Amino acid sequence: MQFYPRKRRQAPAVIIVALIDILIVLLIFLMVTTTFKQQPALKLALPESSQAQKTGASEAPPVIVSIDPKGILRLGADATPVTVERLKEKLLAEAAKGPDVKLAISADTAAPFGVIVKVMDAAKEAKIKMVNAFTKEPGKP
Repeated sequence: MQFYPRKRRQAPAVIIVALIDILIVLLIFLMVTTTFKQQPALKLALPESSQAQKTGASEAPPVIVSIDPKGILRLGADATPVTVERLKEKLLAEAAKGPDVKLAISADTAAPFGVIVKVMDAAKEAKIKMVNAFTKEPGKP
């Protein structure tokens, strides 16, 4: 009987470089496929309306005035705080740009109604004919 000397096997080695490459590819895949949700600057509880309509993408975007529960006015998508007098000036400037300017009021359900009326008066003073209010459909959060 002849015995052969057994060769010692080396312990299996994990190739770290390949694992790092796979990790980077997975990270890039997750970053590309993740959807980013736009968070509004103000948390408003919009009133419900059974006639709520969605605006079309082809329309010119309206000038947005947000009113929080304390009655503070904010103008535009960046939600800069304004006073009623400054709002009138901004609306007059927008109306001077073109006759088809639209105003959208995004008021909280707890917003003081007097402030909403002041915004509507400022729109009338600026001769803006299209004034809408943002609402939500019943049953939606």
